[in-house]
Amino acid sequence: MSRGRSSRLTELTLGMRMSVSGGRSGWARLALVATGIGIGVAMLLLVASVPNVLDTRATRDAARSPGTPVAERGDDTILVKRMFSEVGAENVVGHLLQPEGPRAPLPPGVDRSLAPGEALLSPALLRLLEGPGGDVLEGRWGDRVVGTIAPDGLVGPQELRVYVGTDQLTEANATRVDRFGKGLAGAGGTDAAGLLVALVGLTALLVPVAGFITTAVRFGGESRDRRLAAVRLVGADAATTRRIAAGETLVGALGGLVVGAALFAAVRAVIPPLIPPSLSFHGDHLRPAPALAALVAVLVPVASVLVTRSALRHVVVEPLGVVRRSTVVRRRLWWRVALPVAGLALLVLPLVTGGRGSYVGDGQQLVLPGMVLLLVGVALLLPWFVDVTVHRLRPGGLAWDLAVRRLQLESGTAVRAVSAVVVSVASLIAMHGMLAADMGMPGLDGDRFEAQVYDDRPGSNGAQWATELAGTPGVVGVETQLIGHVEPVADGEAIMLVVGSCAAFTSRTGVPGCADGDAMVVAPPGADAPAAGTAYGVGEPGSPTWTLPADTATVEPTEHELEGPPAYLFATPGALADAGVVPSDSNFQANVVVVLDRDVEDAAEHVRTAVAKIDPSAMVAVNDPEAISPMGAAIRQGLLLGTVALLTVVGASLLVNVAEQLRERRRPLAVLAAFGTRRSTLGLSVLYQVTVPVALGLTLAVVVGAGLALLLQAGSGMPLSIDWAGITFTASGAAIVVLLATAATLPLVGRLTRPTGLQGE
Repeated sequence: MSRGRSSRLTELTLGMRMSVSGGRSGWARLALVATGIGIGVAMLLLVASVPNVLDTRATRDAARSPGTPVAERGDDTILVKRMFSEVGAENVVGHLLQPEGPRAPLPPGVDRSLAPGEALLSPALLRLLEGPGGDVLEGRWGDRVVGTIAPDGLVGPQELRVYVGTDQLTEANATRVDRFGKGLAGAGGTDAAGLLVALVGLTALLVPVAGFITTAVRFGGESRDRRLAAVRLVGADAATTRRIAAGETLVGALGGLVVGAALFAAVRAVIPPLIPPSLSFHGDHLRPAPALAALVAVLVPVASVLVTRSALRHVVVEPLGVVRRSTVVRRRLWWRVALPVAGLALLVLPLVTGGRGSYVGDGQQLVLPGMVLLLVGVALLLPWFVDVTVHRLRPGGLAWDLAVRRLQLESGTAVRAVSAVVVSVASLIAMHGMLAADMGMPGLDGDRFEAQVYDDRPGSNGAQWATELAGTPGVVGVETQLIGHVEPVADGEAIMLVVGSCAAFTSRTGVPGCADGDAMVVAPPGADAPAAGTAYGVGEPGSPTWTLPADTATVEPTEHELEGPPAYLFATPGALADAGVVPSDSNFQANVVVVLDRDVEDAAEHVRTAVAKIDPSAMVAVNDPEAISPMGAAIRQGLLLGTVALLTVVGASLLVNVAEQLRERRRPLAVLAAFGTRRSTLGLSVLYQVTVPVALGLTLAVVVGAGLALLLQAGSGMPLSIDWAGITFTASGAAIVVLLATAATLPLVGRLTRPTGLQGE
């Protein structure tokens, strides 16, 4: 090893030794740095674990899915049919199982064949069944519960899943397989709106975490500079002091990696029970990808050293003291605006070239870099905005004057602490705006409180449901429709035919004036209507055809949800009966609309249970205009957890940052106290020093976050709206976190203003 390289290693080692040999003060600074970096590392490890969680969920879900269908029955085959239900705002998914032989395969998590009526429930679903309000679920999944699904058959501990044994399946209404498990090639993708929400969330997390780690590395900078001045006094040059400072920083960064790993291990045990059922995963699946974990382990120390060297560029460390080059800073606006303007250009460009909804295609490639540039640019704009504002503030009380004067002289430290708050709040406001717009888009089922039952039983025309659901609490009425596609006898495209009563027609389209025996063409604006006199094959092959009457009226639906689809035919039963035509069971499916009474508690749950007792495989879709969709509820819960986690990180960052500021300023505070300034006045001035930048930052965050939400809504084709409730929740939550973090440091003011604080080096 060369002498020069050996000298550099010695200097790094000296810096590492100095970081742990400063007494209580040195250990306190090291603990603050390690804790701050550790929180950021834990968040980065959580993000690095997301790919593994998604892959494991997909693998487990594929392993329990029915395999490739087989035609021949054997002693190693089983008939399966998917079940779907809902409990409140959560989905319940499972399968009906009917073994055809002693060697029939079983899905993962099921240890034996189930007799007809027996059910295996996931532990979370069993808790719902046995908990308060579980009586309305009684009998929905089989006659008796005989156990729970093992963990290897679930994607997470909170998942709601069920398997029910039956003897009612046939080849006509079920799938025969000889194994469970299929590949992942057919997995569906994420919709554009969901992907945009995920991208905003990723940006909201990574940008503040990067700022948090940068802030944590700067803790104790003034005391470090004084130590370096002492090293200069014994003969070290400027390059040596930089390497010693890098050694000090490395200890804190490595300690932060250890603290972050410990925090991550603790979080793994806490997070899974808090995750919504539809997003559930096992705690042991929350492990970072090795490559991403190695990247975090390398980049965090390297970035810490680079931040330290960057900070030393603004400091002249001389043998007799430290001179800071940044005592008078005039922050210029032009280069700070360049970054957010570039980000805004990337977000607007797809809208200019492709119009609304352009983020769905190739425009998504510009969304993430555009958001990152915009949010980072907001953090760069904040120092200029604070400087311009505080220099225009008027004098007030003593505490106010102390705080304002401090901000006027040097606001960089306070602004750095608030930058993470601004980026976080702006990102969260954009996410709330996206979610509110997505959930506010018009649905497909109108504004009535009703349930639709999709009956695919062979030979069923849905007429028996009115009798079978009679007496069910909350059921007001039952309307039956047959829906299918019919082919014209001559050349032409198939068209949808709906057969139902006039009441069903009016409720479906909003068009009045119908009598039994009528037929109509329902053509939304811009749709091509079929010509009158066209003959269609409606029944079985060889049965009479049905001709669209010459006097058939063409109507335009007045219900908003039917605007846009192609034209379709509506015929009352009398119109087909006059022609002697009976819809084919193989081409038509019964759609039963159950009108519900909102005043009856758990009306939707009563209907789901009643339908499941009749046909466990029948799908029930409840249309409640006042309810939130299951996926929307899951996203909202995830967003709430993310908001709490992000604000917790911000609060911890601010707490440690303010504490470090107070420790660095203990001599000026002690001098003020010695001259008779009340400790309450000093504490109030500290509160003002934090509150002013936070108020300015939140104002900037609300403007940018709301504007970003509008851009994302336009890019994904959503209706434009501002989610004032989300803005209020996020901004007020951030303000409360900041005030609590600052208030927690006020007791430190009393200790730092004691006469011992007047001692100096």
